[in-house]
Amino acid sequence: MRIWWQSFVDRPQNGPYFDRLAAYLAQIADPGTEVELVGLSPPDRGFGRLTELRCAVLAVDNALEAAAQGYDAFTFGHFQDAGLYEARSAVDIPVVGLGEASLHWAAQLGRHLALVTIDPAFERYHLEQAERYGLGDRVRHVVALGMTVEDFAPAFAQDVGATAQLAGRFADAVRPAVDDGADVVVPAGALPALLLAGERGLTIGHAPVVNSVAVALKQTEVAVKLRELNGLGPSRGPSFAAPPQVALDDFRRFVSRGRDG
Repeated sequence: MRIWWQSFVDRPQNGPYFDRLAAYLAQIADPGTEVELVGLSPPDRGFGRLTELRCAVLAVDNALEAAAQGYDAFTFGHFQDAGLYEARSAVDIPVVGLGEASLHWAAQLGRHLALVTIDPAFERYHLEQAERYGLGDRVRHVVALGMTVEDFAPAFAQDVGATAQLAGRFADAVRPAVDDGADVVVPAGALPALLLAGERGLTIGHAPVVNSVAVALKQTEVAVKLRELNGLGPSRGPSFAAPPQVALDDFRRFVSRGRDG
């Protein structure tokens, strides 16, 4: 099984994170599963809707490329899942979103969910995400760490002190939400999820902390296995209708050549 894992982070700028994530995915993958970690350049930066749109376009184009190259599945490794539905409609291979998979898994563990995102710019985005996935009344809290991607670099470069400091910052940020009744804590991003991935049975107070990275990978593997077993895939009705060939051609031409293509 070959999985294209699409990060929205730039590999040259964030080498320690890429190395740590690649090693972790290889460690937890089923025997015979190969995960190809691919970044974006420029990465998700200048956080906001316009950046999410730009990265979504590139990610969807990469999903088309993954399908063309014979990958068995495509995983959005970006919690906001920008472009998820468009990619799912455009290719026949399974397409899994880190955010969608993690939120639905968390909803099985408790009624009220608390998300921990890295930047306040994503707070409203996550609430809209929850509504889109039918979980708007379940996500009761979204808290932000106020950090950048680069702030995680020392921890991913094996700085034990930095790891402990960031883990403490995460716990401090979400503890008021747990005290207010949150049942489950969801790291809203691969960065904080990977930071805490080594902690088995991690809880903040009574609330379990979902390992978003592990959930996304395992759901991707299951999606491939179910497709192989009985052909199960997304609806091709109104939700994820396949685009006509002219739309695919126009899209790929636009991405490769710009508006003059």
